[in-house]
Amino acid sequence: QVQLVESGGGLVQAGGSLRLSCVASGLTFSTHAMGWFRQAPGKEREFVAAFSWSGGRTYYADSVKGRFTISRDNAKNTAYLQMNSLKPEDTAVYYCAADFRGAGKSTDEYDYWGQGTQVTVSS
Repeated sequence: QVQLVESGGGLVQAGGSLRLSCVASGLTFSTHAMGWFRQAPGKEREFVAAFSWSGGRTYYADSVKGRFTISRDNAKNTAYLQMNSLKPEDTAVYYCAADFRGAGKSTDEYDYWGQGTQVTVSS
């Protein structure tokens, strides 16, 4: 049974910061790329950031580059998304995902998904 459990979402004012966490179980964490995606009401799910399963490569959507940082701790089976300088446009449900031996940024590539955590950024 594979499970991804997210936490850290909440309400924050514009310019503030949040740190999302994703704890994975039931899989070999180190053989999976980890990704973060988000979905705002009425919009399609979009790529935010990814961390490759090997080689330490990271990728970011242009809209968050320079503000968000993805990281992972394989010893803790945990991925993180540090979000700084938050904007109202960042408001969405944020999803953690795992991609077996991947490094992609497409939703179709990911094998497992978390339940999502709400991030709301007020003006």
